[in-house]
Amino acid sequence: MTASEILKKYWGYDSFRSLQGEIVASVLAGHDTLGLLPTGGGKSITFQVPGLSIGGLTLVVTPLISLMKDQADHLIERGIKAAAIYMGMTRDEVQETYDKVIAEHYNFLYVSPERLQTQMLLNKLPYLDIRLLVVDEAHCISQWGYDFRPPYLHIADFRVALQNSCPKRDVPCIALTATATPDVVKDICDKLHFRAGFEVHQASFVRPNLTYTVIRTDNPINQLRTFLDKFRVEADGNADDSQETSAGAAIVYVRSRRKTQDVADTLTMSGIPATFYHAGLSAKQKEERQEAWMQGKIPVIVATNAFGMGIDKPNVRVVLHLDLPPSPEEYFQEAGRAGRDGLPATAYLLASPESMAGLLNHLQSSYPERDRIRMVYERLAYFFQIEPGAGFNSTFEFDIYKFCAAYKLSAQEVYNSLRILTMAGYIRYIEEPESRSRVMFTCNKERLYHLEQFDAECQRIINGLLRLYTGLFADFVRFSEDRIAAFAHLTHDEVYQKLLLLSRFHVLHYVPARQMPCIYYARPRLDTDEVTIPHNVYEDRRERDKARAEAMLDYAFTNDECRLRKLLRYFGEELDHTCGKCDVCTSGKSTVSDEAKQTLRDMILSYLNNNGPTSTFQLLTKIGHPEMLSSMLREMIRNGEIVLNKNKVDIRK
Repeated sequence: MTASEILKKYWGYDSFRSLQGEIVASVLAGHDTLGLLPTGGGKSITFQVPGLSIGGLTLVVTPLISLMKDQADHLIERGIKAAAIYMGMTRDEVQETYDKVIAEHYNFLYVSPERLQTQMLLNKLPYLDIRLLVVDEAHCISQWGYDFRPPYLHIADFRVALQNSCPKRDVPCIALTATATPDVVKDICDKLHFRAGFEVHQASFVRPNLTYTVIRTDNPINQLRTFLDKFRVEADGNADDSQETSAGAAIVYVRSRRKTQDVADTLTMSGIPATFYHAGLSAKQKEERQEAWMQGKIPVIVATNAFGMGIDKPNVRVVLHLDLPPSPEEYFQEAGRAGRDGLPATAYLLASPESMAGLLNHLQSSYPERDRIRMVYERLAYFFQIEPGAGFNSTFEFDIYKFCAAYKLSAQEVYNSLRILTMAGYIRYIEEPESRSRVMFTCNKERLYHLEQFDAECQRIINGLLRLYTGLFADFVRFSEDRIAAFAHLTHDEVYQKLLLLSRFHVLHYVPARQMPCIYYARPRLDTDEVTIPHNVYEDRRERDKARAEAMLDYAFTNDECRLRKLLRYFGEELDHTCGKCDVCTSGKSTVSDEAKQTLRDMILSYLNNNGPTSTFQLLTKIGHPEMLSSMLREMIRNGEIVLNKNKVDIRK
């Protein structure tokens, strides 16, 4: 079948979207390919279609457990053989999955980047028939990127091992991302060892139906309440559409877990139905709240950045940021969840003194002192009772709040220390819990129907599993204890206890959902004085994070340029016209008196004269005036009064 025929057969589409066809053609021609498609741009089709066309196995590397499982499930629903191997599976489960993929000629296998370094996978390479390598979220390979993940750096070594295992086979690589600056694009191609003739296909980041608007306010909660109430009333007044279509939905992003509940409660008490979502909720709570929002039962969800990946709700009319994200990359990705149905939608950013202070505090706290990071590493070993030299390749459930209480530490300091230790390669902090339980029958069907030693409750549970789920004798299947409880007229806990009993008697293999994040030891535990935090993990990243924060503050607190043009320029795309819809375009440029400009110019020159080369971030913290500073610096650079060198400004000598 041709690529178009595959697209029609399995997805029902008559043609590819813009740029999808070019990316597919590049891969089918055997080129290493980088595809940059905005959020909601249909990235998965660009490797799934050529994967089926090429044949053999497509190996997909992705860092997000939830996404790999969802994509595998969606392929299975279309009659395509797919599997996923992820953290939390037992060694036997992993072995069984590899064996099944090999024996039954699967089309797709999803793995985490850490899996590429395991001896088990390397030993299987001659038998896996890998014909295409896919690197999703490819920006994670770049230390210039906002979400650098060290295991991605080993993908190039894996490509060498893959080539050596099958010298006669040429395996192309396709890398995909939604957000990447020009520096990150270059880094991706270099770090993945793209071969001569590689192609880069970048879609425009312009979303014609999406309007970007910044609202300046000293009282963001009141502004939020007023706006959402107005939004709901206006939508309900549209009598031409169904309630769900006209009202649509809204996402409100904040930067702390506690704030999600506080804001949702405030909205609900104001008569605006809202729920909240963050990584600390149980799997059941996450599923219930996400489902209520997806079905339109609750129009507003207040969430941290834990919400959104893999969520494809087309009629999100508004995304609001109550707090400033730490980077334009994150803002652009989160804002892009609005208007996926192509109808008008708006991304609002509520810029307040509180949000500015929050971003500056976030940046300051993101890099604890090295001694504090080493101390957290040492306390982890005490917490898990790991001796020096032990712990390698071990995974431990981790309750960060229990840990903080035990050692009188702040959760923020511990979290950021774990993040840096992860980037330095000592551990991996896995925040995604195993959100769904899994079960597989381990006895044959004949024995299953003659289990007289078990009570009626066990029989009802077995009948429920057989009635509600398929494939239970062939592989692990994710399921809901609550759904089985409703079928068997039992409580959730009763189902849990009975499944454990059936598992002990080898009737089935039951793997309950894991609610806690995990710590994975990527290296044996070291003595504290042996733990070093490299310059590129600490100082270099801190400087890049500062630059991203500066860009975010510039976007939020200056109104000298069309919002869309400013965002696109950050990602290396020049727009030759204004959007005509954002707050800057509709209100015109703000006017600042010549006297105010001269005062600010004198303050900048005085500070630089006394302190020498200075980052714009430092100028902002010392001088203030975020609404004017960025445009003034650009004007002074154009006039030759100051120069910009390595992200620092200085008086021209």
